[in-house]
Amino acid sequence: MLIPIDTNGFPRHGAKESQTMHNSLMPHLPTFIAPARFTDPMAALARVREIYDGGIDHLRDAMQRFVAGETLPGHVRACYPFVRIQNDTVARLGSSESARLSYGFVAGPGRFETTLSRPDLYADYFLEQFTLLLANHQVEIEIGTSSQPIPVHFSFAENEHIEGNLSAERRQLMRDVFDLPDLAAMDDGIANGTYEPRPGEPQPLALFTAPRVDYSLHRLRHYTGTAPEHFQNFVLYTNYQFYIDEFVRLGHEAMADPHSEYLAFVEPGNVVTPRAGTTPPPNLDLGKAPARLPQMPAYHLLRADRSGISMVNIGVGPSNAKTITDHVAVLRPHAWIMLGHCAGLHTTQRLGDYVLAHGYVREDHVLDEELPLWVPIPALAEIQVALEAAVSEVTQLKGLELKRIMRTGTVASTDNRNWELLPDNGPQRRFSQSRAVALDMESATIAANGFRFRVPYGTLLCVSDKPLHGEIKLPGMANHFYRERVDQHLRIGIRAIELLREQGVDQLHSRKLRSFAEVAFQ
Repeated sequence: MLIPIDTNGFPRHGAKESQTMHNSLMPHLPTFIAPARFTDPMAALARVREIYDGGIDHLRDAMQRFVAGETLPGHVRACYPFVRIQNDTVARLGSSESARLSYGFVAGPGRFETTLSRPDLYADYFLEQFTLLLANHQVEIEIGTSSQPIPVHFSFAENEHIEGNLSAERRQLMRDVFDLPDLAAMDDGIANGTYEPRPGEPQPLALFTAPRVDYSLHRLRHYTGTAPEHFQNFVLYTNYQFYIDEFVRLGHEAMADPHSEYLAFVEPGNVVTPRAGTTPPPNLDLGKAPARLPQMPAYHLLRADRSGISMVNIGVGPSNAKTITDHVAVLRPHAWIMLGHCAGLHTTQRLGDYVLAHGYVREDHVLDEELPLWVPIPALAEIQVALEAAVSEVTQLKGLELKRIMRTGTVASTDNRNWELLPDNGPQRRFSQSRAVALDMESATIAANGFRFRVPYGTLLCVSDKPLHGEIKLPGMANHFYRERVDQHLRIGIRAIELLREQGVDQLHSRKLRSFAEVAFQ
């Protein structure tokens, strides 16, 4: 029997199909909220919250009913909110204050749109982007419900695993009842500069769609053992646990000081240590230490304005470095900096010397498809100046004495941990031709992903061995080196972040990281 259908593929009202078939085809949706236009960014944000929260409540309620064994009235669906503007001119109409920023405006005339997620987490970020769009283009912002479904997995609350109560048969039915994650909706084409809208489609407003953001937020929980809400806008990466041990010590030291600028220290398992003299909110979950550390544990020194410091032990290798920065990037941090150990390649270097990277040789291979090797990864002046100033302050050295312990040069990153054992000396020749002064396995990856995702980046390494010159790590020597240098190196990184914070984050988001047809959102 042929059943009349409408243009959306659902049975036309009045068709003589059975009620069972009608229910199996009709979507079960939340209350519809009509699109509206706004000139007040706060009102626009409130509408985003209304659409998103209504959709999440709808999915959670339906999922609980499904787990309880109830037959739902149709395919359960809720969609992300969208933000859209229609711009008619290439001119920017904003004030000189907003005009000096490298973001907050579209490239020219046209329709621009993106989907949005987690307004609870991104409220301040959305508010800034909306405010700048209104100021720079003097147009209305349209907020509405998109056609992009919210995967049911992304509606679960923190530590909620209700799908684990399902039988295997019931779990198999989930894909018939709910929308599951669709990888086709969350690729990095926009960030990579390869996305081309089809005829009639809007141009992108942001680097990441809502499903891509949600995917990374869930990955961050898995890899770091901490909730995305705890991540701060300045991130330190390291490839050694020694740095984390020292960061934990400094974090607890700061929490013992009732006058510390930091409000709390968070460790894996979302274990929260509040600052002395403060009373945590009664509903605050202080977390529980995990039975074993996650793959890339993260630690956070929290400030009220999210301008504190997060530190992640990425372990060894470019694959980990790419993985974690792929996901941290959706949080739109103000900067990330690599602090770690490296091999010194020049005879004049000594163990414990610092290397401030001003260029990178990329033999890590993990980003070759997303970011071709012919793309240069420039040094960013603001980060470089802050790192050099921090080295000078912490070591109390200046001028020629500072140059004696710190060298600015090219850092090579390789995916071959035993590069020095290759018989033809090919890597050594290439590194020499590139004028590289240091080699590691992560720094170029972190810098390249910072460039790709428009996150300001920097690298300060410490020479821990010189394999080309017979100075390899020996247990006793290494332990002495770690004790002597890790504390100083970490304090330099923290001081660099303080200097960047003091100068203002607006200067950090450099035009060097923006293409000539860039999305508006920072």
